[in-house]
Amino acid sequence: MLDMTLAREVFEASQDFTVGLEEEFAILDPGTMALAQRFEELHEAAQADEVLAQSVAGELIASEIEIRSGRGENLADALVRQREARTRLFGLAADRSALLSATGTHPWSPWQEQRIIDTEHYRRLEGDLGYVARRNNTFSLHVHVGIRGADRAIAVCDRLRPVLPHLLALSANSPFLDGSDSGLHSARTQIFTKSFPRCGVPDVFGSFAAYADYVDLLVGTNSIIEHTQLWWSVRPHHSFGTVEVRICDAQSTAEESSALSALIVACVAQAALDHDEGVEAEHVPARLIEENLWRALRHGLDGRMVDTERGAELPASAVGDRLLAWTAPVRASLGIEPALPAENGAQRQRRALAGGASVQEVYAAEVSDTQRTYAGTKVTS
Repeated sequence: MLDMTLAREVFEASQDFTVGLEEEFAILDPGTMALAQRFEELHEAAQADEVLAQSVAGELIASEIEIRSGRGENLADALVRQREARTRLFGLAADRSALLSATGTHPWSPWQEQRIIDTEHYRRLEGDLGYVARRNNTFSLHVHVGIRGADRAIAVCDRLRPVLPHLLALSANSPFLDGSDSGLHSARTQIFTKSFPRCGVPDVFGSFAAYADYVDLLVGTNSIIEHTQLWWSVRPHHSFGTVEVRICDAQSTAEESSALSALIVACVAQAALDHDEGVEAEHVPARLIEENLWRALRHGLDGRMVDTERGAELPASAVGDRLLAWTAPVRASLGIEPALPAENGAQRQRRALAGGASVQEVYAAEVSDTQRTYAGTKVTS
């Protein structure tokens, strides 16, 4: 059962601005670049490596593998840890003639052919959700940031709600699905966020007590049995005492992933700083956040977002600069300077497609960039 008293204690004992990174990769056949169901093989091989034995995990389907940095004392520490795990994982995969890719969806491999890994957690997930779970062949980036204090963690989650569509627009990297152009910049978001229960942008809770009451209600009505069944795009993590941001597509290059992670850490930390300093948070109705979420998954950085303060539109391409401006105080304090790319992955892939490349050729170029950068890249923040 979920123990909300214990969860509160975990947050009260947490440390501010520790960082944990989780990156999900598709496992590919090197000849066809189709999804290859080889997780168990790679996971077993990883147990002989002291770093990978702790950092490799499964994530729903047998053609997916995740690496986790573990707890870093700060962003720089987490990036160093993740770099080491990346290098070792890509080396292990290469030794076994497997490729790894990092876009939000696979462009053509049929979801009907993917096997869900055989664990109690994922057997229960498939039993509970059926098609919704089986259809979720998606890959993402998750960032954990330590927040001391249970009420403070909820306040940070509340404050990050209108920021989530901006982070999605910056990270959009899944334009292709089922062998063709989906017309979306983040098909992953449509498949996962719009389909799973208790997903997307959570309500404002205002306090940990209100949040705990809701969780207790879900448990008491047989809706959930563990907190990880709250799949929101930002959530308090009961085991780690972190705020976890889960809105982003997987990133094709290590540099993009590291830069996006750095920006997310800055957003979480700035939200905490604003709360501490009594900065009044803008009240943004859920309907406007949902409007921006749709615009982000549909058009990414090529579209326009609703400026909720002015009640007007702004170019989505401006959201990166706006987030950097907002987080400037805490970034100066923590020494975080993300090198955000000029375009996101969806824009890059669509530009190549418009230039005459096939979906297969566009994906091959993304996979090549993933192999080149994750297999021993210089860490930047």
